[in-house]
Amino acid sequence: MLVSEEVKEYIRSKPGFICDMDGVIYHGNRLLDGVREFVEWMYKEDKHFLFLTNSSERSPKELQQKLARLGLEVDESHFYTSALATAKFLHNQSPGCSAYIIGAPGLVNALYDVGITMNDVNPDYVVVGETKLYNYESIIQAVKLVQKGAKLIGTNYDISGPSEDGIVPACRAFTAPIELATGKQAYFVGKPNPLMMRTGIKRLGLHADEACMIGDRMDTDIIAGIESGMDSILVLSGVTTLDEVNNYPYRPKFILNSVKDIVI
Repeated sequence: MLVSEEVKEYIRSKPGFICDMDGVIYHGNRLLDGVREFVEWMYKEDKHFLFLTNSSERSPKELQQKLARLGLEVDESHFYTSALATAKFLHNQSPGCSAYIIGAPGLVNALYDVGITMNDVNPDYVVVGETKLYNYESIIQAVKLVQKGAKLIGTNYDISGPSEDGIVPACRAFTAPIELATGKQAYFVGKPNPLMMRTGIKRLGLHADEACMIGDRMDTDIIAGIESGMDSILVLSGVTTLDEVNNYPYRPKFILNSVKDIVI
């Protein structure tokens, strides 16, 4: 798909960028084509940028180290995750609460850091994020706890995500069995929840109309950008295909093959 120079120049004129990671920056442990040039361009042009990921598995430090292993140096301050957003939300809602967690260390540590304790007997919340340790026993325990009164929280609304080997289940898919078994609906904190988006825009230090939201998902990234007042840019390097765009009642401002189109 060809992208006009006018579109490229418009995007380049924006002072700020909020970027998803999976499907935009990498697939699994593979850096996507053009990402290195895009990041180098943002640094060179002194752009305000933030990698805002719905993945709850890793901390900002771990994401920084992952990119470093892929040959890309980015300061830790440029990362914000749904795990951090979930921890902030629960701390504001119920300081000192406890939770039963189905999730990876990035989520567990984020909750610990704001004083939320782990509890598998009578927690205030059941919190679900992505993890490779997801299993039947944890689902059964979560169902029991929600039936006893624990509130169900999902770190993000993604039902699937891209990997080196294709599409894999994500948080909403992991949460669905608990919702179906209990009849309780989870509250999802990550994109497109405006709580996470407002934090991202605030961290940029810009107004929403001065920034672009770049993502590969229509149902989280693009709708989050639209509802937050940012220009939304869909890249076709991740989950959403060009044919699928028409399945939605809203559209991104621009569609690119990848972030490579912005700088090359």
